[in-house]
Amino acid sequence: MKLKIENVGKKFISEWILRGVDLELNVGESYTFVGPNGSGKSTLIQLLMGSVPPSEGTILYQKKGSELDVDDWYKEIVLAAPYLELIEEFTLRELVEFHQKFKPLKNNFRAADFEDFVQLSHARNKIVRHFSSGMKQRVKLGLAFLSDVPVVFLDEPTSNLDAMGVKWYLDSVVDLTENQLVVLGSNQPHEYEFCKNIVSVSAFK
Repeated sequence: MKLKIENVGKKFISEWILRGVDLELNVGESYTFVGPNGSGKSTLIQLLMGSVPPSEGTILYQKKGSELDVDDWYKEIVLAAPYLELIEEFTLRELVEFHQKFKPLKNNFRAADFEDFVQLSHARNKIVRHFSSGMKQRVKLGLAFLSDVPVVFLDEPTSNLDAMGVKWYLDSVVDLTENQLVVLGSNQPHEYEFCKNIVSVSAFK
């Protein structure tokens, strides 16, 4: 899997948030978009996911040498972000089983294995609405790390995590995404200390 971003820009009303983005992102590598709040990190991630269309330029997903239609990008990606909403009417077990209908988990993991991985087996029958913000973030990250897809997007991944949660994140992101394309948005150096490819979003203005 390869992402090619060619002269991409995004404008809201009359303001350009990003412009002149030229990148090539490859599976097996990790990339972190850095910059202060409001610099366009989340916007760039949403562009690369196909959640919002670019105002100019092109974004291509290439799989085994063939270009994918934008309507099929969702099959290849997963996201963990503070603004990502979980289905809060579900229990944890129901949420994981629902997710598996669209994106299988790695290593033939079952829902029970997932619950153990995110250290929430005690809450498997608890309604997600009643989870703390840290518990919800663990679920989001767990789904991102364990979904069997080639591209993983992580935006502000340690939001709402305590010190133990941050250590769990760092151990997991290194161990479980080795053969995937990982794209982060962050202004916290500890979140991307493992990443070799650092891209300043401030360059795209």
